[in-house]
Amino acid sequence: MNKNLRKVVGAWLLAMLCSNISLAQSGQTYEVADLEVWTGAKLNYKPNKDWSISLEQQLRLKDDASTVDLTFTELEITRNINKHFALSLGTRFIRENDNEGKIQGYESHFRWNTDLSYKHKVQNLSLKYRVRYQSKNELMVDDVNVNTFRFKTGLNYNIKKWKLDPKFSAEIFSRLQDNDGLDKLRLTLGTDYKLTKASEIGMYYRLEKQLQGIYPKTTYILGLSYEYTFKNKNK
Repeated sequence: MNKNLRKVVGAWLLAMLCSNISLAQSGQTYEVADLEVWTGAKLNYKPNKDWSISLEQQLRLKDDASTVDLTFTELEITRNINKHFALSLGTRFIRENDNEGKIQGYESHFRWNTDLSYKHKVQNLSLKYRVRYQSKNELMVDDVNVNTFRFKTGLNYNIKKWKLDPKFSAEIFSRLQDNDGLDKLRLTLGTDYKLTKASEIGMYYRLEKQLQGIYPKTTYILGLSYEYTFKNKNK
């Protein structure tokens, strides 16, 4: 059972990767594709069972992983209301590499978000739902904030005697400016591997699809992350 699952997942990932350089045309609508690589490191601190604080640094590459897309530093605070519900507040400082058009260079952006999440378990399956509202603007530029509503559903299946449990999530993005509606879909398949009780690495493959525009972009993303969590031993 596990061997068959690994074969199916491997074949699917290979097929998706091979298609990242394709350019499809349908009428007057073109689909542009790109391969990106996202890497990040995250530090989690849990003073008690109700609160947690995380600090993350991430680097993202674009243009078939040949050019820096952006870097960001994110701080997030989470309050567990009970064993099912949690509230989060996050801030992110972003440096984006604009390498298109007449004016190019790195731009500074600030983003904040607030989340409400709900999780539960059904036998070996863990499910989590998250609603997020975020607002982003370019610093030192007199411009309207880009406000987005996001809904994410994720699941994690616990396979007995198997350290690489599969995780899958689907997320939709809806921009709130000018009634833009749904503008992006994100699908992610990945796994985590515990190095120690406090640290783990994560690997994932992500498909990100724009839903609007004359040139809707499809992005294939390879991700690698590292997390370290420490708790207050004197609580």
